[in-house]
Amino acid sequence: MAAIKDVERPDYVYIGSETEILRRMLDHYRATLLWKCEGLDDDELRHRSVWPSELTLFELLRHLTGAEIYWFQHCVDGRNFPPDFGNDAAPVEDVLEHYLAACDESRLITATHSLEHVVLSEVYGQAVSHRFILAHMIGEYARHCGHADLLRESIDGATGE
Repeated sequence: MAAIKDVERPDYVYIGSETEILRRMLDHYRATLLWKCEGLDDDELRHRSVWPSELTLFELLRHLTGAEIYWFQHCVDGRNFPPDFGNDAAPVEDVLEHYLAACDESRLITATHSLEHVVLSEVYGQAVSHRFILAHMIGEYARHCGHADLLRESIDGATGE
């Protein structure tokens, strides 16, 4: 049974404030990832496209959940980073619920911190702004949505932007 259904992708904001444009672009990519997973069952979401790669749509959801938690909850909001937020055997429904909750929390954090808010990033080993984190996450999603497109095509031939 498909875990992800009825995905609606928000359009970009073409004219607006910097914050509106960045937030909507990130939301568009978040929805694009879900759209690539829409209608697939557990086995299909765990399908590996080519050996020896272990990349699956399921793993992309898990990875981007961690990225949402790390960059927004840990870096921007200063919370402790949880040591584990899911495992390979977790049901898809749990991973999806965790992903959606992390995205919702990221939206709340972004709404309450200015773009100029500066934090220390262990990844880059230096201070970065909230603006940089939003731009970084857009790039992260853009790369992984490309991977998701190839993974989906290998499962059932479905393609799309």
